[in-house]
Amino acid sequence: MKMDKIENSTEIKALINEHRYLFWYIPELEKELISHELLVETILNYGDMNAVRKLFGIMGINETAKVFFAATGRKKLNYFPEIHNFFTLVFKQYAQ
Repeated sequence: MKMDKIENSTEIKALINEHRYLFWYIPELEKELISHELLVETILNYGDMNAVRKLFGIMGINETAKVFFAATGRKKLNYFPEIHNFFTLVFKQYAQ
């Protein structure tokens, strides 16, 4: 999986640190530099509803939907089928 290293906001870094167990496979020094694509994918696939709400609160539902739908164009989709179906319905209903 390609990881684009970006400088994340303080709020996103706090979200990553709060749910760092979800990113167990990423070296500690690189956790706060993960891409929004990896953040959204991991939180939606493995996070609880509290983590999802925090993600929406920080990124906004429209930006989260944009990142989510950008990933659906890839040849290999990393979302679980039921997660992909659920959030497709959610974003089509609530995102602009």
